[in-house]
Amino acid sequence: MKFLIELLKQNSVSGDESRTSNFILDCIVQRKNSWKVVPEIYSGEEFHDCILLKFGTPRIAVFAHIDTIGFMSRYNNQLISIGGPEVIEGTVLVGKDSLGEISCKLNGDENNIYHDFPRGIEPGTRLSFSQDIRLDHEFIQAAYLDNRLGVYSALKLCETITHGWVVFSTYEEHGGGSMPFLLKFIQETSPIKQALISDITWITEGVQFHKGVVISIRDKFIPRKKFIDRIISLAKDSGIPFQLEVEEYGGSDGREVQFSPYAIDWCFIGAAEDNVHSPNEKVSLADLEAMLNIYPYLMERL
Repeated sequence: MKFLIELLKQNSVSGDESRTSNFILDCIVQRKNSWKVVPEIYSGEEFHDCILLKFGTPRIAVFAHIDTIGFMSRYNNQLISIGGPEVIEGTVLVGKDSLGEISCKLNGDENNIYHDFPRGIEPGTRLSFSQDIRLDHEFIQAAYLDNRLGVYSALKLCETITHGWVVFSTYEEHGGGSMPFLLKFIQETSPIKQALISDITWITEGVQFHKGVVISIRDKFIPRKKFIDRIISLAKDSGIPFQLEVEEYGGSDGREVQFSPYAIDWCFIGAAEDNVHSPNEKVSLADLEAMLNIYPYLMERL
């Protein structure tokens, strides 16, 4: 868990992912020679803050977004949401502008958000939830498990994968934007027909803690049934605990796969959390373990 805890401490509100991207890239460079296959690495200004890893001859790609929800300072102590954060009175926010470090409290409601920092914060400054990581034998609780756990799962997959793309995307929480150029590059470099979305979903009346990793049949968008059925069949054969999700709302990088000009099947697979988009996101360690186990299993068989 040591690496995961360090990952959770990185701030990367949508549009400001550079530091987290560099942290992940440093991890990849340090560890790649111990992996089963050493990947080709694509990063840098051409890809903004995204990172693509190509292992062997890919048939499938795994996407994990590295950005988070948060807030942006406006004028007169006002804040504007980035993505869809929960607005909870008294929540501690942190950030930095040219005048120094910032730690303040959130006040107001969704229609009027402001901060209590004793000086004005430069307009455009991004603020994120102060991190408080709580871990016991059943749960991990912290800010930004969405999508630090998806990134963690994708990095763990890198240890054993022989063929495939592992891709770390940006902007997902606030309308997307990086997936079109990432998909274009992949299809021009080493094309795929399948994609898995390594992300975190919701606890609902039909999705519960300790019941396994979630395979999403649909959220706001509907992937192709033929592909979903194949994944469910493989999951049953694996013996890895899983549960099925059917929702009317929500979305992920899968949306942009579906809306792309490429015929790529996709499926969202990840652990479920409670207290979504708050400083107190909560995930079952058993469900996280199932998520970590199912990705290598599927990648070898799809």
